[in-house]
Amino acid sequence: MQDERKGDIVTEQAEGAEERPARRRGRRPADEVRADVFRVVGEVLMTEGIADLTFERVARLSGVSKTTLYKWWPSKGALALDGYFHAVEETLAFEDTGDLRADLLSQLRAFVRVMTRTPAGRVVTELIGQSQTDEDLATAFRSLYSSERRRLAGERLLRAKEQGQLRDDVDVRVLVDQLWGAVYHRMLIPDEPVTDDFVTALVSNLVEGITPRPEPPAQRNS
Repeated sequence: MQDERKGDIVTEQAEGAEERPARRRGRRPADEVRADVFRVVGEVLMTEGIADLTFERVARLSGVSKTTLYKWWPSKGALALDGYFHAVEETLAFEDTGDLRADLLSQLRAFVRVMTRTPAGRVVTELIGQSQTDEDLATAFRSLYSSERRRLAGERLLRAKEQGQLRDDVDVRVLVDQLWGAVYHRMLIPDEPVTDDFVTALVSNLVEGITPRPEPPAQRNS
C-alpha cells in the first residue's frame, strides 16, 4: 500500500527562518547555492505565500547575493515557480507499477492531497494568476512546471500504449488534459469540490472509454 504520507509536503516552518544568519563562506558550487535558494523559497511559499517573497528576503535567508538571484531568475514570479517546483517535485513523482488504472489513481490522489491539504494548492493558483501579467513567470511556468508535469504523465501513458493498455489511436496529450486539467478547473473555479470520489470517477470514466475494445466473437458458418 502506498504510504499516505507521500502525498503530503513536509516543509520546515519559516517562523524561525528570519533568525537564521546568512551564511558567509567562500565561493560555493552553483548546485549548492541553488539548493539553498530553493529551500528558502519553498519555506516562504509553503508557509506564507508568494506575497511575502522578495529577492531581498531570499538573499538574506539563503546567503546568496541579490546579484546572483537576478542573474538566474529575471522576476520574482520565475524565482517562486522554480522554488515551488522543487518543493513538490518528489511528492508528485509518477510511479509505474504496470497497472495503468492503479498508477493514475495513485498519482492523481497524491496530486489532489498536495493541492487541497497543503499550502501548495494556494501557491500554484497564485502563480497561475500572476503568470497572466508576468511574461517571465508565464514562460517559466510552461517550460519548468507544466511541461515537466505533462512529460512525466505522457511518458507513463505512452508506456501503457506500448503494453497494449491503450488503443493505438489515443492521443496521450489529450488524456493528460482530461485528467489533470479537470482537477485544475475545479481548483480555479471551485463550483464543485475536488474529492477522492471525483478522482475515482475521472479515472473510471476515462479508462472505460480508452481501453482496447474486445474482439467480436467469431461468426459460425451455418
